[in-house]
Amino acid sequence: MKIEEVKSTVRTQRIAAHSHVKGLGLDETGAAIQSAAGLVGQKAAREAAGIVVDLIKSKKMAGRALLLAGPPGTGKTAIALAIAQELGNKVPFCPMVGSEVFSNEIKKTEVLMENFRRSIGLRIRETKEVYEGEVTELTPVETENPMGGYGKTISNVVIGLKTAKGTKQLKLDPSIFDALQKEKVEVGDVIYIEANSGAVKRQGRSDTFATEFDLETEEYVPLPKGDVHKKKEVIQDVTLHDLDVANARPQGGQDVLSMMGQLMKPKKTEITDKLRMEINKVVNKYIDQGIAELVPGVLFIDEIHMLDLETFTYLHKSLESPIAPIVIFATNRGRCVIRGTTDIVSPHGIPLDLLDRLLIIRTLLYSTSDMEQIIKLRAQTEGLQLEENAFAHLSEIGTSSTLRYAVQLLTPAHQMCKVNGRNQITKEDIEDVHSLFLDAKRSSKHLSEKNNKFML
Repeated sequence: MKIEEVKSTVRTQRIAAHSHVKGLGLDETGAAIQSAAGLVGQKAAREAAGIVVDLIKSKKMAGRALLLAGPPGTGKTAIALAIAQELGNKVPFCPMVGSEVFSNEIKKTEVLMENFRRSIGLRIRETKEVYEGEVTELTPVETENPMGGYGKTISNVVIGLKTAKGTKQLKLDPSIFDALQKEKVEVGDVIYIEANSGAVKRQGRSDTFATEFDLETEEYVPLPKGDVHKKKEVIQDVTLHDLDVANARPQGGQDVLSMMGQLMKPKKTEITDKLRMEINKVVNKYIDQGIAELVPGVLFIDEIHMLDLETFTYLHKSLESPIAPIVIFATNRGRCVIRGTTDIVSPHGIPLDLLDRLLIIRTLLYSTSDMEQIIKLRAQTEGLQLEENAFAHLSEIGTSSTLRYAVQLLTPAHQMCKVNGRNQITKEDIEDVHSLFLDAKRSSKHLSEKNNKFML
């Protein structure tokens, strides 16, 4: 008899550079724990970021900007992502790189404004009349096709809904049957149908169907309480950019000319300031009425020194806007020329009038012991086993070269130890891969020694 183990159908995620970062790792008083939530060291920077998180949560930080400045590989992006984790998934977080503004087919300022609007959320609360419950019956009723022929069409759908209080049988329009199919609704699912629009939302599988043998792909929800027909507060989260795009799309007809016109248009259409102002008016009206609530999110711009003088001046205007997100910049540059100029040298390549508006958080180089802790954390995240002396050797390599290079050696070293028939990475495996791959310092030294052998 053949017995096979059923593998979980949960998709294995690729382990990215910052997969291990789960938060800032602060205690109740806001002090940084040496190693917690995926971050190690950088205590002052993490504590400063914790204060920023508190300011964002208390809505006292909107329209302000923060700069993370430090040498390469000191955890600037990790801290920005940790801030996003602390705020939770309901607060919009939009990451971008400074060079993105030059690599698009639309204006530089438009790219910045798009990302600004992506970082501002709008939480809309609506009280809707809904039918909610667990599906007990789902029967499409077919009739003869009125257009003739042998096919049949669905005239209506009979659906049974059950709650803890009672049951109801509904006769629905055939258009709602298409919505049910799109949501992949089956008997045993908990759904709600909006009475006015007929929109269908599948909330999950009823927890009465949950068993220990089920695979982990399904989300189980409890049986709804109250009546099937009720008034329910529906919360919808959108960003201002979503509203811009929805209103900018032309509502053309179905004739050939309008379809051709849409085909001839460029891939990205620029959204006018006039349209944005109209949307802002509507948003402000909803906020005043208490229907909606503004959720200022975080716009993270890495490699800020890649922006030029024009985009820096545009940032001034955007930061002073009444509707503005919290902006976090990051850079690894010292004093350098501002892009777009030939002779203006400024700290971090940022104009002094913008620097004056920023709160600056400094990140410092890691010590050897910090590096060892980070390498242990990465090895644990990637599911690798190392001997203690291998960790020590890797942290020494990281101190002489860079932390990134030391972390990158983990996977090739694991491959080397597998080839040698072992599961645990040894110091010798690290030495072998270190001799096969060069870091930036050794490579530049090799270039300076053999410069005459290379083409100019």
